[in-house]
Amino acid sequence: MDSSTVPPAELNPFELMQRVAVFLESHGIRYRVVGSLASMAYGEPRFTNDIDILADLRLEHTALFLAAFPPPDHYLSETSMQTAIRQAGQFNIIHIPSGIKVDMIVLKPDDYSRTEIERGRRLTSPGEFDVWFASPEDVILNKLIYYREGGAEKHLRDIGSMLMIQGDSVDRAYIASWAAKLGILPEWQSLVARLET
Repeated sequence: MDSSTVPPAELNPFELMQRVAVFLESHGIRYRVVGSLASMAYGEPRFTNDIDILADLRLEHTALFLAAFPPPDHYLSETSMQTAIRQAGQFNIIHIPSGIKVDMIVLKPDDYSRTEIERGRRLTSPGEFDVWFASPEDVILNKLIYYREGGAEKHLRDIGSMLMIQGDSVDRAYIASWAAKLGILPEWQSLVARLET
């Protein structure tokens, strides 16, 4: 799908996600869609205007981003992007006509992040998207981290719907192993116990 033919004001989250994915792939930048759009792809839909993308970014990518997402239709801070890349943090691309925000999450130099970027699934929804998503197991692990940090029940609901829809295809041993290493095993065990009652 050529998202460049979509009028800017009519972009929806999936179309903007596709546009960013095409840009990343055209420059050989490894990425995975994570967060709410990923949980929707594996579970049940819900409203969101945020797009979360994990990417293996370098400082030399800055000029490419600025050229691909220019004003006045986009907000992208060169300083914020470079700081995020140096600190393995995140920065935003905002599509101003629609108000949709892309959180670009810079790959961290740790074992889990390297594993997460290597895993994933290419998912296609005709007429909407054809992109690389994080694996369902990694989406669940990140949702557990978000839940531990903020306590928002929406993350547990997202995980529950993913487990229900994906069923036995989810590698629970992988989740439990990394949950222990990431310090979120109690949250995972509590959720599993709740779903089994």
